[in-house]
Amino acid sequence: MTPLILIGGGGHCKSVIEAAESSGQWKIAGILDTADKVGTTVLGYPVIGTDDDLSTFVASQPDTRFVITVGHIKTAEIRRRIAARVMEEKGLFATIVASTAHVSRHAVLGAGTVVLHGAMVNAGAVIGEGCIINTLANIEHDATVGDYCHISTGAMVNGDCRIAPGVFLGSQSVMLNGISINAPDSIIAAGSFVRKTLKEPGIYAGNPAILMKRL
Repeated sequence: MTPLILIGGGGHCKSVIEAAESSGQWKIAGILDTADKVGTTVLGYPVIGTDDDLSTFVASQPDTRFVITVGHIKTAEIRRRIAARVMEEKGLFATIVASTAHVSRHAVLGAGTVVLHGAMVNAGAVIGEGCIINTLANIEHDATVGDYCHISTGAMVNGDCRIAPGVFLGSQSVMLNGISINAPDSIIAAGSFVRKTLKEPGIYAGNPAILMKRL
């Protein structure tokens, strides 16, 4: 199994641990978090250092892969910054698919993306780097999801949809076939129905989803 280090020890970390364990592909070597968490554990796995230790782990364990297990905290910016640090140190990202998820062999997953339990990524779909495809999310045929998006639990991205980088699509939200979210870093509230293309970055909610606040 390939050694794996997780970056971020919160709730999302637990979901990724479960997915990684279930896949049978990864040997979790530990977690990086804040200095006050070093020496503690998450689901039995030790917090072995902080982001400042990345260079040490990359140099001493060249076969190790990294995955960002910080969730989408208001924006994708924290996840982007961590990814930039890993790339700066020439670390390699893991792409993790839970055992009960289905990713078509005709789909593409970017480096550092995680697909959690019960999710579906159908044929022709293209998922960018560092994305979270959360539990029971459905990415249908020929959809495109930009880098560092979070497709939340039970969200439905229908066929031929396009999602700009950094978008948060809330739980149980739905995108109509062929619709685009051309507004990077937008937030689509839980339960929303995106019926038309969105062009302005902001927070959207409702059925149909309308702009509630500009970003």
